[in-house]
Amino acid sequence: MIIKSAEFVISNTDYQKCPETTKPEFAFIGRSNVGKSSLINMLVEQKKLAKVSGTPGKTQTINHFIINQEWFLVDLPGYGYAKLSKEDRWNFGKMIESYLENRQNLFCTFILIDSRLPLQSIDLDFINWMGKHDLPIALVLTKTDKLKQSELGKSKFNIESALLKSWEELPPVFITSSEKKSGRDKLLGFIEQAIANANEID
Repeated sequence: MIIKSAEFVISNTDYQKCPETTKPEFAFIGRSNVGKSSLINMLVEQKKLAKVSGTPGKTQTINHFIINQEWFLVDLPGYGYAKLSKEDRWNFGKMIESYLENRQNLFCTFILIDSRLPLQSIDLDFINWMGKHDLPIALVLTKTDKLKQSELGKSKFNIESALLKSWEELPPVFITSSEKKSGRDKLLGFIEQAIANANEID
C-alpha cells in the first residue's frame, strides 16, 4: 500500500460523534509509552500526524485520521497509565469499550506490545476482553530495534506462549520498529488485504 495522503479528521470522547461508518476503520491501542504515536507516524510517513510526547497518557481522545481518502486510522487512548485518577481511568475505559463494541466499520484493532517486556497482565486482560467480545485483533510488537535477534525471537515466543494458555489460535503478530521503519510494509499490506477482502464480499 502506498500512502498518498494522511489527514487529521476529528477528536472526540464519544463514539457516536465519530465520522460516518462508510469507510473501513483500523484502530491502534496499547499501554502508555508503548510507542503508538511513533508507529502511526512511521506508517503514514509523517513526523507529526500523531502527537509524540514524552509524557505517558497524552492521548485522551478517539482520534480519526483519513488515509488516502479511503480508510480511517484511529488512534485510541493508551490504557494502564497509573498517574490518571481512578475516575479518569474508568472514563477512558468506558470510552474505549463503547467505541470498540459499537463501531460497525471497525475492521481490526492493532494492540501494541513492548517487545522488550514480558506480556503484561493489563495487556493480556485487554486481549482476552477483545476475544470474549469476538472483536478482531492483531498484535504489534514495538521497539524491536532495542533487542538482538535472539532476544526478539525469545520475546515473541514467550508472548505467544502466554496467549496460547487462553487462546486456541493466535491472532496475527507483526514485528515493528519505528526507528528502523521495519514491519511497515507487512502491516500496511495486511490492512490493504483486509479492505480488498471486504470489497469482494460486497
